[in-house]
Parts: sequence; structure tokens; C-alpha cells
Amino acid sequence: MTTVAFAQDWNADSRTRIDMSGDNDKMTTSQRATVGATWGGSDWGIHVSSDVNYTLGDNQDVTAVVYEAYASTDLMGYASLTAGRQALNYGSGALMSSNDWAPRRTTWDGMTFGLNLDMADITVGYHRTNQGGLDEESAGNMWVNAGGEFSGWSVNVLYMTDEDETNKPNAASGIDISGELMGATVSASMNKDYNEGEMNMLGVSYPVNDDMTVTGGYTTYGDEAFTMAGTNMSGGFAGSGQLGYLDANDQDMSLGINYNMSGISLGATMHQITNSENDDYERDVMEISLGYSLNDNSGLSIKYATDATGDDDEDKYMWLTLNIGL
Repeated sequence: MTTVAFAQDWNADSRTRIDMSGDNDKMTTSQRATVGATWGGSDWGIHVSSDVNYTLGDNQDVTAVVYEAYASTDLMGYASLTAGRQALNYGSGALMSSNDWAPRRTTWDGMTFGLNLDMADITVGYHRTNQGGLDEESAGNMWVNAGGEFSGWSVNVLYMTDEDETNKPNAASGIDISGELMGATVSASMNKDYNEGEMNMLGVSYPVNDDMTVTGGYTTYGDEAFTMAGTNMSGGFAGSGQLGYLDANDQDMSLGINYNMSGISLGATMHQITNSENDDYERDVMEISLGYSLNDNSGLSIKYATDATGDDDEDKYMWLTLNIGL
């Protein structure tokens, strides 16, 4: 059978990033171009996109990968089914997110069922990794995500299982709550990884005026180290462009300010990290960002971060990023 379909929509995105990390004496420029197309009707859709990556000036081969490739259909009005390679982001992103910072972003090969319920947005997903030998079982994941708004508060619950027997007890969960209280936006996130590591986050954001917002946060970690591979927070500054996951028993207090006006955004955040089991441990992190919106789909940004632990020399990171989308 041969089926002919005409593209109804297409998109393109180009990211150029200059990495000036370390002592700021290097300038590594990486390029990622994404092109995607979507076909569809009233109750079906097909989406395909690919990433092309290369590093300027190192004479390395260009790498091209399929970023997303999936088909979606309506199931008699009661649910929707999406099958294929998908980039998924749920809740705070601490457990499942696509890590757009990375050259090769995180995707999931499998199926998701979206249930059409009035009380909440519920998604059931299944991911399979077919890498086992003849006498080995393949690994995979199953998850349920439920999100909705109740009395002005947004709530999201994610529960994940992992069939890889190296992870015990093979389940991860996250609960995210956010809403407005006395003019401020408050949020809470409680997460547990596959190995029972815990990460709990509290945040508050208060608009001083139309252009300026003050933020504060407090994050704590349990007795076991918390980590989830391939998320927006995995890999620290080098892997995700942000502070990322911390160590067991760490506590992070942060204070920041953001200013936006006429397409220009300026942000600064200070982190003071201590450890409940080590009174001598102290880590100070500073993040500064400056961005300019070229148009609705394109922008230029620069980010600078310093990271110092105790009396050790501080690590320095700097990135210049240009995004152009169509």
C-alpha cells in the first residue's frame, strides 16, 4: 500500500553556541540545526524531525540523528495514542525532560496514551529498549503522569517504573504544586529517584513591578544521592547549562532577580550550598544571564557562572547562544 500525504506544517531551528568555559581562554563553537515537518488531519497526525550537529573548526564529521518521529491518532474520542520517538517533559523536569541544552537530546521510543478526562490531563506511557542479547531481556519504562488545576493551584504527579534490575526498587515519583499566594507565585516539588534518593524544592517568585521579579529557593537532598539520566538537570553546568543535581545531604539556598524590558532580559542568581552532615562544606555559585529577543522566534543570550567550593579555585563557565527559528 502506498499513501501520499502533503506537509501541512514545517519548522526549523538553529542553535549556535560558543563555549568559553574553564579559564575563558577557549572558544569552542557547536552548531545544531533541527528541521521538522508535520502532516495531519482532524483525528490523526505524523511528525518527523532531525538534528544535525557539528563543531566548527575541529574537522570532525557531521552527525545527523532522528530527533522525533511519531504518529498520533484519536481513539473514538476517549483517548489519543502516540507511537514512536518522542521528546517528553513532565512537571518540574527533574525526573523526565528532554535536555534541550545537549547536542543529542533525550527522547523516548514507545507509546503514550492521553486520556480525555475533564478532571485532569492523564498520560500513560511505555518505553522499550531493545538492546538485550539472545538470552537477555530488554529494558524499558512505564509511567503515569496526571496534571490539572484545582482551585487555582496547578498540580502534577509523575510515577515511573524501570525494568532494569540494576535499579532498586525500580520506581521514581515526583509531585509538583504551584499557585499564587498574596501576589507571589509559590511552588513545591518533591521527587524520589529509582534508588530512593530524594530531592525537595521550594520556590517563591514575587513581581516587584511589571518589569522586575525577585525569586528565592530552597532545595534539600536526602541521605542517598539523587540523579536521573538525560534530564534538564543532569550533568551540571557542562551537561545542562545549569547547577544541576547536588550531592547527598546538600542544601541549596538561592536568591535571584530578573528584569525584562523592551526585548532585553537580565538575570542574576546566587546559590549558597551547605551540607547537613559536614559543617565545613561550603559551595558558592553565581549565575548571570543577559538576553535579547530578536523577534518572536529568535534570540541572542549570554550566560556566565562561577562555582567555588571552600578554598579551592572557582570554576568559570561562559556561553554565548544564538537561536533562530522559523
